[in-house]
Amino acid sequence: MKRVVFSLPGNEAIAQSLAGQLEADLGLCQIRHFPDGESYVRIETPVEDREAILVCTLDRPDEKFLPLQFMAATARELGASRVGLVCPYLAYMRQDQRFRAGEAVSSLYFAGLLNAMADWLVAVDPHLHRRDSLDGVFSIPAVAVHAAPCVASWIRDNVPEPVLIGPDNETAQWVASVAAGAGAPYVVLEKIRSGDRAVEVSVPDISVITGRTPVLVDDIISTGRTMIAAMTHLAALRQRPPVCVGVHAIFAGDAYGALSSAGAAQIVTCNTVVHESNAIDVASPIAAAVSGVIAMVDRPGDRNRVQRTS
Repeated sequence: MKRVVFSLPGNEAIAQSLAGQLEADLGLCQIRHFPDGESYVRIETPVEDREAILVCTLDRPDEKFLPLQFMAATARELGASRVGLVCPYLAYMRQDQRFRAGEAVSSLYFAGLLNAMADWLVAVDPHLHRRDSLDGVFSIPAVAVHAAPCVASWIRDNVPEPVLIGPDNETAQWVASVAAGAGAPYVVLEKIRSGDRAVEVSVPDISVITGRTPVLVDDIISTGRTMIAAMTHLAALRQRPPVCVGVHAIFAGDAYGALSSAGAAQIVTCNTVVHESNAIDVASPIAAAVSGVIAMVDRPGDRNRVQRTS
């Protein structure tokens, strides 16, 4: 019997693409809210003895998590053989240690909720700057998909004479990977952050940029303040207007409008979070990762691990 892919609200396009690539059925479900704000969930496509794959990107996670929890619990109660999660954007990974006394280590707590909900997880470029892999957070099989090849391909095909500019040393390895794939040089900004929205930056080697098209790249565009500071700095140096490229289009508050007003030649993101800037499709590497993790948990040595976490 075919696997069945369910889209939570806002994930319809990528769920349809995944269903096609995985040769799975596209399931029907209802998710809405009662007048008092409580969530209503109904699964219409049969899931008994089938692998149910739930697709839910988790930007603005607090409002999306309960419907996802209810979907997973309903699928399991209705007899799904396994429940897998595809979270193109995986929230709550940044707070991965206690920086100040009394703080919640929310990445561990959120991972615990997902461990109890699902049998496996696939996410795109989760925020793992202080961890080597998702294995350090999750007890279920969890795979991180790398968007760098897709980002590099888009830059190579659409930007003349690019030079990549990374936001900080934490992302230097990721930026280097994108630059290598795009066949372009790169530099990393020297950055001083004095608050959530206050950032000062400088380009350490202006000679690398001169005469090329600057491409500001980051895994997450949230407030956009680092990119805006970089654009201001580049304008002062009389460089070309930059192309801004991000994996996850979070765009908190007025970030997208502020980036546009700051003089970006173009703003482009991956389709991990639905936004008008989406131009880079990562459905194919997600589908490959889903196939891989399912094959992994189907192996006898991993099946027992999955059953223990069900």
